[in-house]
Amino acid sequence: MSLFGSKFGRAPDPADRRQEPRRAANARGVVVASTVETACLIVDQSAAGFRLRLDRSAALPREVVVIEVAEGLAYPGVVVWQKGQKAGIKQAGPTSLRGLVPARMTAAREAWLRAGGR
Repeated sequence: MSLFGSKFGRAPDPADRRQEPRRAANARGVVVASTVETACLIVDQSAAGFRLRLDRSAALPREVVVIEVAEGLAYPGVVVWQKGQKAGIKQAGPTSLRGLVPARMTAAREAWLRAGGR
């Protein structure tokens, strides 16, 4: 291996702790919690979570729901890191906000509708 990485790209960074590969998302979202509702940009996502850029600086509580507005999906998750307007969320799997939703997703559905979801 050369100093500039392998012939197939960069060498893996041993300090990188991600379990899943990330893919660019660049999707409009909303973060909802008991004390916060703020718009965000989903910068990238993986099967394990999201990297977000929040619309404004707001201290997020530990448990949040990330809404992907265009897809109409809500992802309950846990904030694993936050630096200013950027945050990393470990997600637990999507719930559709179209049609009937579980009671625990009522606030997320209302936020999705306010954000223009259909």
